Amino acid sequence: MAESNTQFDQTDSLSRSNEGVATGAEASNGRGTRWQVAWRALRHRNFQLFFGGQLISLIGTWMQNVAQSWLVYRLTGSALLLGAVGFAGQIPVFLFAPLGGIAADRHNRQRIVIATQTASMLLAFILAALTLFNKVQVWQIFVLAALLGLVNAFDIPGRQSFLVDMVGRDDLMNAIALNSSMFNGARVIGPAIAGILVAKIGEGWCFFANGVSYIAVIIGLLLMRVHSPARAAAASPFEHMMEGFRFVNHTAPIRALLLLLGLVSLVGMPYVVLMPIFADQILHGGARALGILMGATGVGALFGALTLAFREGVKGLGRWVTWCCAGFGASLIVFAMSHIFWLSVVLLLPVGYCMMLQMACSNTLIQVMVPDVLRGRVMAVYSMMFMGMAPIGALLGGAFAERLGAPRTVAIGGLACIAGACWFALHLPKIRVEARRLIIAQAVAGGEPAEMTTQPVEE
Repeated sequence: MAESNTQFDQTDSLSRSNEGVATGAEASNGRGTRWQVAWRALRHRNFQLFFGGQLISLIGTWMQNVAQSWLVYRLTGSALLLGAVGFAGQIPVFLFAPLGGIAADRHNRQRIVIATQTASMLLAFILAALTLFNKVQVWQIFVLAALLGLVNAFDIPGRQSFLVDMVGRDDLMNAIALNSSMFNGARVIGPAIAGILVAKIGEGWCFFANGVSYIAVIIGLLLMRVHSPARAAAASPFEHMMEGFRFVNHTAPIRALLLLLGLVSLVGMPYVVLMPIFADQILHGGARALGILMGATGVGALFGALTLAFREGVKGLGRWVTWCCAGFGASLIVFAMSHIFWLSVVLLLPVGYCMMLQMACSNTLIQVMVPDVLRGRVMAVYSMMFMGMAPIGALLGGAFAERLGAPRTVAIGGLACIAGACWFALHLPKIRVEARRLIIAQAVAGGEPAEMTTQPVEE
């Protein structure tokens, strides 16, 4: 058994055909090209609607993220307040994501996502109005950021769990990869547009454009024909929530993946909230430079997500998580040393690549190991580790940057990420067998997407 499990997620030919990560009949007949494999989740009508709407909406979201950071920096000039706004916007995910996970496992996921996207749209329009009429104050940005974080506490578990309802287990890994690709494609376009708009006409129009962009994803969600019923639960909400925490705590592979992800979010991700300081004080480029720097990170992340999209199985993803975490830390250290603008842009490519590939691989491995009845609650813990730890890191990063400077703060975070990768590598041999067993068990229990159509999906 030890010889047959020399990789974290090694699977034999039987498990690879059943675990829901192959390409289906198209792959088995040898008729699919690599490009068809990479885009296979788009054969589902529901995912097509989701993909198109989200692509437009996420461009607006990234425009707002960059414009909001620049607005806070313009109003205050404070690294500490930059970190504090990041904290206010993401700490609700850490505090309330368990409730979002309960909702995703007990109620209709499609309706949850429609409600959260509508709420996000309204908050974007409020921020746009305040900014365009020159009424915006820093405390208002804090309040609106916190409210958006509360919405995200329900949106992220609901949306991540909803993926399997749209495409089923067979195409789940590809849907996760394409979802990440879409997220980071928008990350390339959105900041670039925001950098130009902020420099030319101000932040308010970026917020307004983000509000308008939500209309596309809401229409797509309303047009879906997906079976996502409410799930009755005999246990109380508290017991239901604790069941998810117990599953994570007693499942060594999932626990290790989430701990590493939480560490990276805590010590590595604060570089994002400190980016206005790099753009202005260190690289002397202003708002347009901020857009280019954020866009460069997005280009790297896009390539990371596409790398996963071309894969047909989960074999080797455990090793990828280790190397990507170490690569992310090393890239941050080198970036922190740069004082040349275009060199910094180039160095952000591996930062984005490694960060996104670690996140997407972790997401994939967790989703193929977790049973569907627990999916929302486990993805809530994933949200707490990935987004919920980030605000604490943002606050600490802002405080350290005030005392040590942004470059040293980012470099220290990079060193901590490398240490985390070493810890995960040491634990990897101990959790391979259980991970393989869970993947095969969930593959056997998996099914087809519950798409409400009388016609089979074309292969």
